[in-house]
Amino acid sequence: MDRVAIIGASMTQFGDRDAWIRELLAEAGDSALRDAGVDGSDLDHLYVSNMASGEFEGQTGVPNALAHDLNAVPAYTARIDQTSSSGGAGIFAAWQSVASGASEMTMLVGGEKMTHRTTGEATDVIASLTHPVEYKHGVTLPSFAGMTARKYLDEYDAPRESLGKVAVKNHKNGLDNPHAQFRKEVDLDTVLDSPIVADPLRLYDFCPITDGSAALVFCPESVAREYTDDYVVVSGVGGATDTHVVHERDDPTTMGGVVESSQIAYEMADRGPEDIDVAELHDMFTILEFLQSEDLGFFEKGEGWKAVEEGVTDRDGDLPINTSGGLKSKGHPLGASGVAQAYELYQQLLGDAGARQVDAEVGLACNVGGFGNCVSTTILEQP
Repeated sequence: MDRVAIIGASMTQFGDRDAWIRELLAEAGDSALRDAGVDGSDLDHLYVSNMASGEFEGQTGVPNALAHDLNAVPAYTARIDQTSSSGGAGIFAAWQSVASGASEMTMLVGGEKMTHRTTGEATDVIASLTHPVEYKHGVTLPSFAGMTARKYLDEYDAPRESLGKVAVKNHKNGLDNPHAQFRKEVDLDTVLDSPIVADPLRLYDFCPITDGSAALVFCPESVAREYTDDYVVVSGVGGATDTHVVHERDDPTTMGGVVESSQIAYEMADRGPEDIDVAELHDMFTILEFLQSEDLGFFEKGEGWKAVEEGVTDRDGDLPINTSGGLKSKGHPLGASGVAQAYELYQQLLGDAGARQVDAEVGLACNVGGFGNCVSTTILEQP
């Protein structure tokens, strides 16, 4: 089977944008087409990763509108909604469309418009992905994160400061990302002294509410060579779910969807955790960086915090994690986040990451929906 390549990618400015979802998607889509050197009319399939344009904005039918805006008619369009892992699920769908032979040129655009809503309204939309019984009792994703963080710290004798150091690291990385929402460093005292949200997690342990969009252009590798020598290949992709009711899990500090999806991706790519040079993880909360880094096999269970303390995951460490700044600094426009993870890896593998550049030939992205309810893992490589 011809490998699937990515020949173009883009990302808009993340943050509080004076633009609606349709404008954000068109901005990223147009930039990705230009980066790939193709026209909208060349697309066979066009996917849009988006969680809640109807709930946030009252706007539906966005893939069809985007096809019009990008001159991609009559391309097949579809919206991919897998909550906050919609971007990763979109990568899976775009990969499938090309790998199956159904499409010779596919574009994925992920985006979300959120900042016009209050924090309470946005939190309520996001919380709608939880089980109705949990939701009825006021259990939101931040409360899950707080309870899991407390269990992790107690069980593995991890200091509270280790979580704060994730935020410090990712803000430092985001300083060099021109598209990041928060381009400023924070020190550990600032993180630890910020207001409590869900004990032991504080304000700086959480990612922000964000507007933004990102896009990728996929095609068979044989077609990619007709356009450019600068492309990356999708060598592995996997998706999995975990129990929808979080309290039914044997251990909430283990994200089964991360374990399963990564095993699928590793097997497809004929790779293992030791082969990954750079990773983009879903740090919606700082505790998630620990959990994912362990469940992806980078570190032993209960050892992820030590890797952060020892600088292993720093940009100049043995395994840089979230060189983009992660969701913590870059921002988290729900449908765009998984696509933006791949955009960062695309830049790193092509040597175009500027001050964020690390030495990398193989990268991994892990995009998480809910509190590990659904997960997509993607491995990208230099050809």
